[in-house]
Amino acid sequence: MYYIDYHIHPGYSVDAEDISLFTYCYQSLQLGLKEICFTPHLEVDPARRHLDWFVRVDGCRYPMEHAYWLDKYFLELDQVKQQFKTSPLKIKAGIEVGFEKGYEKEIEKILANYPFDFVLGAVHCLEHRAISSVNECEEYFVSRSLTHVIKEYFTTLELAVKTGLFDCMAHLDLYRRFGVKIFGPQILGAHNGLIEPVLAEMAKRRIGLELNTSGIRRGLTEFHPGRDILLLARESGINIFTIGSDAHQLKDLGDRVPQAAALVSQLKLPVHIFTARHPFEI
Repeated sequence: MYYIDYHIHPGYSVDAEDISLFTYCYQSLQLGLKEICFTPHLEVDPARRHLDWFVRVDGCRYPMEHAYWLDKYFLELDQVKQQFKTSPLKIKAGIEVGFEKGYEKEIEKILANYPFDFVLGAVHCLEHRAISSVNECEEYFVSRSLTHVIKEYFTTLELAVKTGLFDCMAHLDLYRRFGVKIFGPQILGAHNGLIEPVLAEMAKRRIGLELNTSGIRRGLTEFHPGRDILLLARESGINIFTIGSDAHQLKDLGDRVPQAAALVSQLKLPVHIFTARHPFEI
């Protein structure tokens, strides 16, 4: 089986362990992964500058808007590709971009200046609050209705998809991660009537959908997105899927990838890898 992990946060992401690319590559071989893609965070919301606009380079924090870190990232990638060139492991250059309305040009400029293999888009924040953060999400959720939250999420997600900036969208039902504790099981069906236009737009633009295994690790009973949304995606014509652990710690690398691979196989969802931002079916 050709196991992949296309969502890995190395030490450049300040919310991740300070682990080198080399260490992740070495551990990938031990786990039997055939291909990995690093996806350090890129955030662009100036309202969250004090929270998100930092990366870690050589143990030190740097402002994210300085290109130095991306130069260093690609230099380190070239080095590990050389170090592992005789191994069976394929190593790809990716990034996870937190979409923020109004900053499309800033994202586009960065993506155009570096040779990424894979650009993963995500909606991490709503109204400048991180719904992906256990420390921020509760305050956001408890002060808003479920209808408001879900409408805001899918409106933002649709805008992200329509930019055409991204190759694939990450953890499509991220709001479930912590929202289920606030809103209960009714959140599980809250996407109905809102997600369908987004999936149709993804299919039209040939944008992929990620199966993110972190959902179970974070206390849910399913991956991101759940099986119901995967089936809707298939019905909508999406035919590009990736698998990612969303590892922020070395111990989570490749987490439940075999189970995710079994699920997409069962549902007949074609898994893809990316090179120079072009998808190729495994």
